[in-house]
Amino acid sequence: MANDDWRIRIDVEEEEHARGLLDRLTGDLGSEARELARDLESHRLAVSRDDETIFVYASTRAAAESAHAVVEAELREHGIEAKTSRVEHWIDEEDRWDDEPPGETWEEEELDRGFAPWEVRVECPSREEARKLAEQLEAEGYKPQRSFNYLVVGTATREDADALAERLHGEVEAGGEVVWETTPQSPFAIFGGLAQ
Repeated sequence: MANDDWRIRIDVEEEEHARGLLDRLTGDLGSEARELARDLESHRLAVSRDDETIFVYASTRAAAESAHAVVEAELREHGIEAKTSRVEHWIDEEDRWDDEPPGETWEEEELDRGFAPWEVRVECPSREEARKLAEQLEAEGYKPQRSFNYLVVGTATREDADALAERLHGEVEAGGEVVWETTPQSPFAIFGGLAQ
């Protein structure tokens, strides 16, 4: 079992208290917390911080529950205002923590943000043919982007992109902001065969 299958989340009201709590958890614990931490001596717990939120990861539910008690004791001893989650478990098949609702796919999230998660890139023989194809696709409900004799057509799913690419003899690529992640040094998406 991986070391991060279980976790607790601590939402601290002030960032400087989050920094201090993180330092105490990874260093010198108070007396009550130190006593409770004896149950964890044979465990290595990963601790991370994201602004005012601290995460403690454990390999077992029991270790996460013990860590929860240690954190609560440390918060009490130092009078830190924070909200701790229950022990959360990672659901690998669904790629989420069990306290999170079975959410949208990344594709649905991209659509909600106004981006097409998949793109079909098509090179037409001429500008005129690209214009005609763009008009045809617009009539079908697509919103193609045309540049010279190239089209980029966004789709909601990989299956839609594959079907459209087969029909148009195009290439499927990840769309939306994924393009920025794969080529962060340049905001320009390269059409197949244009740049060498």
